[in-house]
Amino acid sequence: MRRYGPAVLLALVGAAILRVSLFSELYLRYVQAGLRPYLVVSGVGLVLLGVVVGVVARTAEEHDGHEESDESEERGGHEEEHDGHTHGPAGPRVAWLLALPALALLLFPPPALGSYSAERDAAQRAARGVGGFPALPSGDPLDLTLGEFGSRAVYDSSRSLKGRTVRLTGFVTRGDDGTWYVTRLLVSCCAADATSGKAEVRGADAPPVDTWVTVTGTWHPRGELGSAAAWPPVLDVTSVRRVPQPDNPYEKR
Repeated sequence: MRRYGPAVLLALVGAAILRVSLFSELYLRYVQAGLRPYLVVSGVGLVLLGVVVGVVARTAEEHDGHEESDESEERGGHEEEHDGHTHGPAGPRVAWLLALPALALLLFPPPALGSYSAERDAAQRAARGVGGFPALPSGDPLDLTLGEFGSRAVYDSSRSLKGRTVRLTGFVTRGDDGTWYVTRLLVSCCAADATSGKAEVRGADAPPVDTWVTVTGTWHPRGELGSAAAWPPVLDVTSVRRVPQPDNPYEKR
């Protein structure tokens, strides 16, 4: 059976990739939507490679069986042992432990990054330069991403958020002093490069940590533009509504 270990491992990894990318939207927990075709192609390729390796192993097994049968006949039906040990061509049995991560991804895909990852993101941000931003569309409430809200609140010299009612969606995180935030993780490529965008929420009690909410309110200016005191931006809320986690929990940075 150990002869088929590499084939099984390849097939498991390929199936796990297809499970999260072709048959569900779970891949959005780990990578950007544009990478889906590459994941599907990789998954199919690994499954096919596993099949090929399995066929080759089967052929080799049949060939070895014929050779052993011929040698046994030549020795008059007597078998020989070498040091009392048997060494399979596929390596030690402990190698099967490599299948555990693939099985875990196949059966129990890990959740999207949440409050723990957001809290690990250092609040040290180099000033990107104060300047103007494109005009905001008319009408309130204005739906913004956490990334756009934070950028305008901290760096927009025209103060375009002043007096506007905005609506933000993210998950709940808490500070050590009891302050709570609506937070979203921003990614460029995949979850490995995630950083956090957040806004301090004032005027409402905090839901449990990691609860997804949509908050509506007005920007509360503080600190000088581009300074550490301006981060994170503050939102005086008028409503907090619990919502399900979106299919894509991340914002594109």
